[in-house]
Parts: sequence; C-alpha cells; structure tokens
Amino acid sequence: MLVAGIKSRPVYKGLVLQPHARRHIFALEGEGALALLDQRAALDGPILSRSEILYAPGGSQGRGHDQALLGLGAKACWAAPTVPTLLFRLNGTLATARMGTRLYIAGTEGFIGQAMAVALDHGMDHASVLTEHRGSLARRVQCVHCKGITEGVTTSVFPCSHCGLALLVRDHYSRRLAAFQGVNVDAEEPGSAPAPEEVFR
Repeated sequence: MLVAGIKSRPVYKGLVLQPHARRHIFALEGEGALALLDQRAALDGPILSRSEILYAPGGSQGRGHDQALLGLGAKACWAAPTVPTLLFRLNGTLATARMGTRLYIAGTEGFIGQAMAVALDHGMDHASVLTEHRGSLARRVQCVHCKGITEGVTTSVFPCSHCGLALLVRDHYSRRLAAFQGVNVDAEEPGSAPAPEEVFR
C-alpha cells in the first residue's frame, strides 16, 4: 500500500563510462560492483589509469567482488568495512576533485542517495552523476514525526525503529535526506494499522 500522487523517486540511468573525463571516481556498494565489472570491455588502460574505486561489501560479503574490482587494475582501489566509512572516504576524495572529474555511484537505493548527498555537498550537479541501482529494493525511510531514519525497510506498514509508530511508506523521496518519507498510518485510531505488506525486496 503506497500513497499515490507524489512520485519523486530518482531515476537511475545506469553507469555509462565517460572516456574523456580527467578522473573517474566509482563509489560502489554490494552488488553495485557488478555495474562496473560489467563494463570490463570498455575499461581500457587510459581510463583505469585515471580511476579510483571505493567499495563497501554491504550485503554481498563473501562474494569476492572486492577481489574482482582489485583485479581491474585501477590506479586506486579501496575496500571499506562499512558504508559510513566509504562515505567518509568519498567526502575526502571529492574535496580534492577538480573540473573534469566524473562520479559513478552504484548499489542499493539507500546507498546511492547517501553518496549523492556527499556529491551535492561538494557542489556537483545531481544530473551529472551517473547512477545505477543494483541489489535490494529496500528503502531508507525517515519518520516525519520523530525524524529518525530506518535503513533497509522492505514493508509498508512498518514500525519506526526510533519512536515505534506504525509508518506508511510514501513514494515521496527527499534528495537532501536521501530517504523516503514514512507517516503514521493509525494516528486517528491507534492500533488500527493494517498488517505489514512486503513491497520492497
């Protein structure tokens, strides 16, 4: 059950390499590694010599994506233990970026949104960042009541992990927060919330 009418979900057009960029930065999470690995045929020496790969396994631990990425032979390839660590590193990397830098982001929707927020903080235009969704459709949701954020939401309705309210996930997406909005579904009649429905796998 979604609230229709407000649809601001971003569109992910896929990773398309920009061969003439002066520098390529790839921020990848989980299955997002495959978005770059699928581009092997286009990854020639000149592109790889100007490329930096930042990768966090997410839910893909043990699948060997980090070793496959390292095997591409990019100028720099770094595996982060967690997404927050990767985002911290991305922030530092973008702080030294110059004109002609291209940013590519691939992974789950929550990861893409958080990495995009880092890019926006550095003045990058969201339309110039290349993105590709890979992996789970689980959403990152902000409770509009307590402002807490819950990661990995797969159902609508779900209990807020901060205040416990039964939240309906709206299709309204906040680029600033990198999250969808969740509103209390039984505010007028507490306890009347419908059963959770698996919507985002």
